[in-house]
Amino acid sequence: MAGQPNARLTDLFGLAGWSKGELARLVNRQAAAMGHPQLATDTSRVRRWIDTGEIPRDPVPRVLAVLFTERLGRVVTIEDLGLVRHGRAGRRQSGGSAEHPDGVPWAPERTAAVLTEFTGMDLMLNRRGLVGAGAALTAGSALSGAMHDWLHTDPVLRADAPDFDQPLHAGAAGFDRYDAAPVGSQEVEELERSVEVFRAWDAARGGGLQRKAVVGQLNEVGGMLAYRHSAHLQRRLWGVAANLAVLAGWMSHDVGLEPTAQKYFVIAAHAAREGGDRPRAGEALSRAARQMVHLGRPEEAMDLMGLAHSGSGERLQPRTKAMFHTIEAWALASMGKGQAMRRTLGQAEDLFVSEKGEAERLDWMQTFKAEDLYGMHALAFRTLAESDPGAAAHARFYAEKALALRVDGRERSKIFDHLSMASACFIGADPEQAARYARLALTAMGSNSSRRTWDRLLQMNRLAAQYASCPTISELREEIRLATPRRRPRNPGAAPA
Repeated sequence: MAGQPNARLTDLFGLAGWSKGELARLVNRQAAAMGHPQLATDTSRVRRWIDTGEIPRDPVPRVLAVLFTERLGRVVTIEDLGLVRHGRAGRRQSGGSAEHPDGVPWAPERTAAVLTEFTGMDLMLNRRGLVGAGAALTAGSALSGAMHDWLHTDPVLRADAPDFDQPLHAGAAGFDRYDAAPVGSQEVEELERSVEVFRAWDAARGGGLQRKAVVGQLNEVGGMLAYRHSAHLQRRLWGVAANLAVLAGWMSHDVGLEPTAQKYFVIAAHAAREGGDRPRAGEALSRAARQMVHLGRPEEAMDLMGLAHSGSGERLQPRTKAMFHTIEAWALASMGKGQAMRRTLGQAEDLFVSEKGEAERLDWMQTFKAEDLYGMHALAFRTLAESDPGAAAHARFYAEKALALRVDGRERSKIFDHLSMASACFIGADPEQAARYARLALTAMGSNSSRRTWDRLLQMNRLAAQYASCPTISELREEIRLATPRRRPRNPGAAPA
């Protein structure tokens, strides 16, 4: 509200370290570079933006987003700066509050604009070689609290309804941000096929090599969504957007861009719900929960999983529920709750085998197969074994079952299974076998761009330290030391894996 300080802009301005006069000069220079040489900002205007909450006219918010993105080395959107006008079509209903600290959910008609702006800034960071390490993750409890009521209501598909007088048109907000264009069913089919290609590449080679391509494709889809197509096509486009946003998030997580990954998971949940697919929205949030467990925040993962379950509605298929339970089991294992973990894994297995195939298999669940169920069992037991060494034998049993079924080229999952097996062997006092599986993983990691595999390898290497006097293990640890890539600092606010 005008007259009150803009807390978001104030915080980011403090992080950037500029003076108000310096920011005014930078705005004028950047605006001229973006084709607006007539813009003339001064110190007093910057003060009003920060101290009284005055929202400048376009293109100033976009110019500021570019400047803060470059300065902080992570995506900063107009939304993040608190510079969204209220009461205008395509703008967010809420500017954030104590209950909704991140301004989610935003207005339904705002989703395409948020998606396109965020991906555009992400691509800019890619081009300039910056890294998204300047922000902390939002707590899982804050995210689930902010999204609870929104996810539990039926999707508002007003934006998908065709305009029979003018079926293909773009809202005014679209023209100055992206080159919106109508599409037909053939183009949507090609986009859906591209998702499968990207998904397979990610599973085989990790998220680093194709992340920018996925983000670019998602940016293009955001432009397409600026048009109001027929309801059927619009829903399919929202489905493509949700799938690409999940992939962008997963690939970002895979290479250690944690706050960026979390934002993509939230965008994916919004896109899925816009398309009327609440189960897909829940699955997107389950990815954020897995991220939280990986980063050592299992309690927050459980908050997100509660929302993923309850917000997915009645159409949640048994296989999806089984996958949800495996994530919860990993979180419970991280908290040392062995009995609850075992009970949850049992529920996952019962649900997995109960699926009779009557319902059409969801495309985004195609990769959760028996080997993935067993791989998550192995990971949960291996994690529990840190506090309960007796669980190591169960981890080896399930890792062996998973590896016996890994025949579809998903090399990253195979690496994780080898590392689960190696860790379980170290905990179970079998260092020779542990070294064998560790070397299998290490060999495969050379052709994989996943940072998560290195995180897991270093966890295993910590367990190997107790056998450092053994020549075989000493050699293995030296191989790991030489092979480990130089690490950039983990994002502030993220616990070590």
